Amino acid sequence: MIKIPFLISYFFTICCFLLQFFPNTVQAGKLAIVIDDFGYRKNIEEQFILLSTNITVSILPNSPHAEKMALYAHQHGNDIMIHLPMAPISKQYLEKDTLTPDMSLQEIQRIISEAVLKVPYAIGLNNHMGSKMTANAEGMRKVMESLINYPLFFLDSRTIAKSKAMAIAQEYNIPAVKRDIFLDDLQDEKSIAIQFNLAIELARKHDQAIVIGHPYHSTYNVLKRKLSQLPDDIEVVKLSSLLKNSTD
Repeated sequence: MIKIPFLISYFFTICCFLLQFFPNTVQAGKLAIVIDDFGYRKNIEEQFILLSTNITVSILPNSPHAEKMALYAHQHGNDIMIHLPMAPISKQYLEKDTLTPDMSLQEIQRIISEAVLKVPYAIGLNNHMGSKMTANAEGMRKVMESLINYPLFFLDSRTIAKSKAMAIAQEYNIPAVKRDIFLDDLQDEKSIAIQFNLAIELARKHDQAIVIGHPYHSTYNVLKRKLSQLPDDIEVVKLSSLLKNSTD
């Protein structure tokens, strides 16, 4: 008489043998991490770049270290973006050449062309602030018409829920994706860790998630810790790798 433990062991061995002939169909959730506002804090920004080649950096074109940080990121294999200032609804300090809805197409084209020169190796562009600009359809049409001339994708930072950026990017056939999570609206490490965990859950649920953070020491500390303990079912990827799978 064959004993039950023997049957269980035999069955398990057969299953393990058969599984080697079938491809692993379980795909890791993809997590893209973008760090905005590069160009002002050289030392901490370099540390973010050294964390992972898959961290995307977005550089303010008129910042003092814009070109230097773009070159440094390119040397280390990171995706580089232009962090283009756009008008907010609230009254805040505005970077030089902040886009506004009432600007002419020619003025927006000038600002974007100069930004491309100031941030070498950029492959994409996202809005810095921009709650007023991205919610204005005509303003964003001028932005997307200007981007036709460049091989750049657009990341909607989604600083306002009523953003028109994704819909208008589609009108002009500009590759576009949108932000899912802000990591560090609150700059304490506990809050940032909670946001990072939320991003992981979104990546599991939707197969991918895009998070935006800033070059704060607290954000760096959390990312350094979290990336060293990343779950097996989550993969940190370059933002550009999500473009082919993106939908509005």
